[in-house]
Amino acid sequence: MSPTLLYSQAEESLRILVGTEGDSFPLMEINAGETEASEQWDYVLVADRRTQRNPRQACQQRRFLEELRTKGFHYKMMEDREKVFFGVRADSRIFDLYRTLLMEPEGPAARVQPARIRIVNFVLNSKTAAGDTLEDLVKNGVFETRFALHKGEDDLKKKWAQWRNMVNKQPIDDIRDYFGEKVALYFAWLGWYTYMLVPAAVAGLVIFLSGFSLFNEICEADDILLCPRGDHGRKYQRLSDTCVFAKLTHLFDNEGTVLFAIFMALWATVFLEIWKRQRARVVLHWDLYGWDEDQEEMALELINCPDYKLLPHQHSYLRSTAILTLCLLMICLMIGMAHVLVVYRVLAAALFNSALLFQEEQVTTAVVVTGALVHYVAILIMTKVNKRVALKLCDFEKPRTFSERESKFTVKFFTLQFFAHFSSLVYIAFILGRINGHPGKSVRLAGLWRLEECHLSGCMMDLFLQMAIIMGLKQTLSNFMEYLGPWLAHKCRLIRVKLGHASEDPELRDWRRNYLLNPVNTFSLFDEFMEMMIQYGFTTIFVAAFPLAPLLALFSNLVEIRLDAIKMVRLQRRLVPRKAKDIGTWLQVLETIGVLAVIANGMVIAFTSEFIPRVVYKYHYGPCRKGADPAVDCLTGYINHSLSVFHTKDFQDPIRIEGSENVTECRYRDYRNAQDYNLSEQFWVLLAIRLVFLILFEHVALCIKLIAAWFVPDVPQSVKNKVLEDKYRTLREKIWYGSRKSTDV
Repeated sequence: MSPTLLYSQAEESLRILVGTEGDSFPLMEINAGETEASEQWDYVLVADRRTQRNPRQACQQRRFLEELRTKGFHYKMMEDREKVFFGVRADSRIFDLYRTLLMEPEGPAARVQPARIRIVNFVLNSKTAAGDTLEDLVKNGVFETRFALHKGEDDLKKKWAQWRNMVNKQPIDDIRDYFGEKVALYFAWLGWYTYMLVPAAVAGLVIFLSGFSLFNEICEADDILLCPRGDHGRKYQRLSDTCVFAKLTHLFDNEGTVLFAIFMALWATVFLEIWKRQRARVVLHWDLYGWDEDQEEMALELINCPDYKLLPHQHSYLRSTAILTLCLLMICLMIGMAHVLVVYRVLAAALFNSALLFQEEQVTTAVVVTGALVHYVAILIMTKVNKRVALKLCDFEKPRTFSERESKFTVKFFTLQFFAHFSSLVYIAFILGRINGHPGKSVRLAGLWRLEECHLSGCMMDLFLQMAIIMGLKQTLSNFMEYLGPWLAHKCRLIRVKLGHASEDPELRDWRRNYLLNPVNTFSLFDEFMEMMIQYGFTTIFVAAFPLAPLLALFSNLVEIRLDAIKMVRLQRRLVPRKAKDIGTWLQVLETIGVLAVIANGMVIAFTSEFIPRVVYKYHYGPCRKGADPAVDCLTGYINHSLSVFHTKDFQDPIRIEGSENVTECRYRDYRNAQDYNLSEQFWVLLAIRLVFLILFEHVALCIKLIAAWFVPDVPQSVKNKVLEDKYRTLREKIWYGSRKSTDV
C-alpha cells in the first residue's frame, strides 16, 4: 500500500474516530466485520479465586473487564483450583486502526502479535473511568498479576537461548519479531560491544605482558630500609622485600600505559561511531528510520480514549531547582559513603595490626581487599536506594509520557550509580597517601589512628586491586546470581504446582506455564542496560590502572548474552515488545563515559602512576641526562632518588621501633628535604610537569576523539541515499495522486 493511500486512510479513520457521536465504541465502525475465528490471546490477567468470593473485589473486577470490552477488547475466563485466568486480546479492528494512524504498511504476520501485545499493555496501564490503573487494582487484591504470553519461541530457543550458540551470530531479526525493537537493539548493541572488546582486550593483554621487562633495582636494594608504617609492632623493612609487588605493579604501570590510555580513548570513539552506523542500517532494514516515538504514544492514547487531549510540554524552574538540589544531596551522600570506607580502612589497619591477624607487610593488602569487599556490599545496598530515589524524583518532575519518564529516570539513576561505584576509586587514585604527612609527624584520624597509606609498591597497586576485586565480583557474582536466582525460583514453582495441579485443558496449561515463569517489570531491560553501562565505565575509566578490564569484560559478555537469552526465553515471562529506533539516552551516557575516561586516565597517569617521575628522572636527573648511553640503564638510581630520607632521631617514640638502636635513617615514598621535611624542589618540578602532561594528554586524546568522530560518519551513505530515494518516491506518488484526483473532478 502506498504512503499516499495510507495517509488518506488515516485521515478518514481519524474522522470516524473523533466525529462519531452517541456510540460507546466508535472504533467498531471501522472495518466492521465478524470477530476473528481463531482466538489468539495476547495477554493474561490472573486473580486469586478468593477474590471471586469478595463482593467488592468481584465488582471491581467485572467493571474493569466490561470497560475493556467496550473499548474493543475480548477476554476469556478460565480457572483452576486456586487461580482465575483472564485471556485478553485486541480486536483486529483496533490493530488495523493502530497501523492506519501510524501510516504503516501491512507487515509480516510474525510482527502482528508484538503490536497487539503493546496495545493491550498500554490500555491496561491506562486509567479506567473510575480513575484506577491496573497497578492500583493489583495493590487492592482485585488482580494478582498480568503478563504477555510466550508464543512461538521455539525457534529462539534453538537458535539463540542455548549455551552451544555462544559464538554464533545472534538472530537479531528473530529477536525483533518476538521481543520488539527495543530488546533487539539492546542485543545488537551488546553483540557489537562484545565484538569490539576483542582488539581492546588484546591491546590490554599486550601492555600487561610487556611489564615483565622489569628493571631489578628494587629487588637488589638490600641496604635500603623503609620507615615503619603502622602504630603497632612497628619495624623497619628492607626495600628488596617489596620485590614481588614491584614486579606486579610494573605489569600495569609501565612505558606502554600512556599509549594504551590513548588507544582506549580512540577505541571508545570508534566503537560508538561504528555502532551509530550499525544502528542506522538495522533501523532502515526494519523500516523504522522515520518512526516517531511521540506519534506512537499519541496513537495508543487515541486508541484507548478517542477524547484524549494532548498533554503539552511543560517546564518548571522551581521543580528543576528542587530536583537538582536533591540530586546534589544524594551525590554528597555517595561521596560521604566513600569517606566511611576510608574510616573503615583506617580502623581495619589498626585492628589487623593490634590483633596480629596478618604480618605487618600483609596488613596493607588485607585492608585493600576487605575494603573492596565492603565497597561491593555498599554498592549493592545503594543500588536499591538510588533506584527508589530516582523514581521519586521522576514522579516529582511529572514527565509528559512514559518515554520521557524513562529518559529522565535513566539520567538520574545512572548519575547516582556512577558516584556509588567510582567515588572510592577516585579517592584511591588521587587522595590516598597524599595527605598523610611524613614519618614522625603523621596525620591521624580523631587524633588517634594514622591515615591509610598507599601500598609499599605505590598507589597504582591499591587502585589495581580495588578495580580487580570490584569488577571481578560484579561480573562473576552478578552473572551467577542473575541466572541461579531465576532458575531456582522457577524450579521451586514447578515442583510446588506439580504436586497440587494437573490440568487437561491445553490452553489453561499453557497459561499456567507462563504464570509460573519469573515475573518481569518495566525495569527488566533497563537493569540489563545499567549493568552494561557500569561495566563499560570500568572498561574505560581508570583502565590505565587495570589494562585487563577489557579482557574480563569480553569473557563476561560472552556469558552475559547467553544468560540474558536463556533468562528471557526460558525462565521469565515475556517482555512487552516495544518499538525503538535507537538505544535512547544510553547513547548520551556512553559518550559521557568516553569523555570522563579521557580525563580520569590522564589524571591516573599524571598523578598516580610512576610514569612521569620515571621520565623526568631519565632525562633530567639520571645518568642519561646529558645523552643516552647504550651501556647504561637510564633509570639507574631512580629508586634511591624517589625515596626521601628520615632521621630516626626525629621519631617521637623511637624506643617502640624494633632495631632503632642500629638505624640512623630510613626511607619513605615522597619528595621532601632531609633537613626540615618540607616538600623538595623535585616535588614542585614534578607537579608542574604532571599538570603540563595532563593538559597535553587530554587535549591530544580529545582531538583524536573528535577527528575519529568526524572521519567516521554516523550514518552510512547507502542509508542516506535510501532514505532520500524513499522521500523522492513519496513526493512523486503525491503528485501523481493529486493530478489524478484533479482529472477525475
